Amino acid sequence: MQHSNIALQMYTLRDFTQTPDELRTTFQKVAAIGYTAVQVSGIGPIDPAKVKEYADEAGLKICATHVSWDRLENDLDALAREHQLWDCKYIGLGGLPDHYRTSQEGYRTFARQASEIARRLKEEYGLQFIYHNHDFEFERVDGVTGMEILLNDSTSDFGLELDLYWVQAGGGDPIEWTHKVKGRMGVVHLKDMAIVERRQTFAELGEGNMNYKGIIEACRETGVEWYVVEQDACRRDPFESVSISLKYLQSYLQGGSQ
Repeated sequence: MQHSNIALQMYTLRDFTQTPDELRTTFQKVAAIGYTAVQVSGIGPIDPAKVKEYADEAGLKICATHVSWDRLENDLDALAREHQLWDCKYIGLGGLPDHYRTSQEGYRTFARQASEIARRLKEEYGLQFIYHNHDFEFERVDGVTGMEILLNDSTSDFGLELDLYWVQAGGGDPIEWTHKVKGRMGVVHLKDMAIVERRQTFAELGEGNMNYKGIIEACRETGVEWYVVEQDACRRDPFESVSISLKYLQSYLQGGSQ
């Protein structure tokens, strides 16, 4: 991990990115905090050329995205060209559509369909599909978890973007799963898990109880390219939250091991 490989998932700041002016200002704030890259997700309907212009203006690389399943199925060419405009290799899906979640066959059907889209993205456009999990994929469906089906029934073109908070929330071991997907995960989502009033909640990195010393080492060992900070909900100002998480990751660049 290097400073240039740390990015911010813009979904964390979605309330501040719904108009072109908001996005431009927020990109500048993100850069001032110290980030050099972002994952585009949750922003308003803004011209892709403007998104690129504002990112370049702030000195931010667009390293990855989250897009809709509908566009992946029905608008792949235009979607791919947007990512080429942004010089963005990783094109992500933020979650499994509801109608695939209820059975083993649903998961397997999705794995096959997404693998074919991933193949096209790689062969025709030089892009990499990545899938972002939540906790529901760890529910057992006739004795096997949905996450295991996705991993085993997809091809190597189907990339993973493990959200390690949700892996832990689902009862999985984040370090074990990082090693399970070795070679298929170029982007990882990092957030911490704290217990507040006996309930699990999202926390800034280093402010919760997850084993991030071991997690970061596992990510290094398995060749993760992008370390993406995300926090679905913040208990303080979101800009302060993303600053705290960045400082935590920077401690590793300075030889720390918090």
